[in-house]
Amino acid sequence: MTTLYDPLVAGDLHLANRVVMAPLTRNRSPRAVPLPITATYYAQRATAGLLITEATAISHQGQGYADVPGLYSEEQLAGWKQVTDAVHAAGGKIVVQMWHVGRISHTSLQPNGGAPVAPSAITAKAKTFILKEDGSGDFVPTSAPRALELSELPGIVEDYRRAARAAIDAGFDGVEIHAANGYLIDQFLRSGSNVRTDAYGGSIENRARLLGEVVNAIVAEIGAGRTGIRISPVTPANDASDLDAQALFTHVVEKLAAHKLAFVHIIEGATGGPRDFQQGDVPFDYAALRTAYTKAGGAAAWIGNNDYDRELAEKAVADGKVDAVAFGKAFIANPDLVRRLKEKAPLNTPDQSTFYGGGEHGYTDYPTLDEAKAA
Repeated sequence: MTTLYDPLVAGDLHLANRVVMAPLTRNRSPRAVPLPITATYYAQRATAGLLITEATAISHQGQGYADVPGLYSEEQLAGWKQVTDAVHAAGGKIVVQMWHVGRISHTSLQPNGGAPVAPSAITAKAKTFILKEDGSGDFVPTSAPRALELSELPGIVEDYRRAARAAIDAGFDGVEIHAANGYLIDQFLRSGSNVRTDAYGGSIENRARLLGEVVNAIVAEIGAGRTGIRISPVTPANDASDLDAQALFTHVVEKLAAHKLAFVHIIEGATGGPRDFQQGDVPFDYAALRTAYTKAGGAAAWIGNNDYDRELAEKAVADGKVDAVAFGKAFIANPDLVRRLKEKAPLNTPDQSTFYGGGEHGYTDYPTLDEAKAA
């Protein structure tokens, strides 16, 4: 019987176990540059089978929150090289989550104070995080976006391709395409945020076109075996909604199956909320989604995410429902989470007041099991 602690081959990634660190925005990268404490933070957690970084903007236009890292300047990439070197020295594997926020941004974060971009000029009922004049942070409503011109879309795809190459050059083992949680790619996918009438709107096939072009470009640049993707079929995060999520994401995974991707990372239910969350009258069928992917020839590792505890994660892997499980908040507070899960040891409680922004407190100072015992 396969266990959560067994090795896993995911494309070109050879993982020591099936415990994955989920992407977690921490807002500790001033000027979008990862700091030395970022390297410490990830290296502390390198016993995970795979580390997925916090969401990282592929371009200045793709940034939607203050002090999140980027992949588009030499200084940013040098900061990330320190991170990947530290993780590899600790024996870990790390991929970067590639991010374009689309309409989930604010004019103060955009180049030249411009409007955020989106598939359609529909303002999200959502908030973003900016810095005030006194340097403190604040959550504020997102700014009204403008619809991307058809002529701009090849440039978006090129930004993804260039960022993927930059990530590999910075030492990452691969990339995760962020196609979840109501950000740009997800905005194109969903009927609630995409009312275009051109080749990128209307039908499910058209709404999935940008995602397909991004995947094609990244796979051609760095290889399918180093490419993963994250999707969130029913989460309402960032005002995401669709009239028929089952049909939409069945189409998405059937198209993804054409590539020998490393992994498909799926958020079950509402991001940070209940696993049984649903939009519409019919619960989303995650098992049917994976069956559709497999029938279409897909063979990527299937990573489950959202509100898993040790017992649920162990059972899901043992039953073959998922190949690995991504943990979020538990990894914030427990750098040695894999050991704690395996030994059924108690977990540190995360301090939510230190999730976003700040320094080492609540970031690199959570004790390991051994440190807690010695205290």
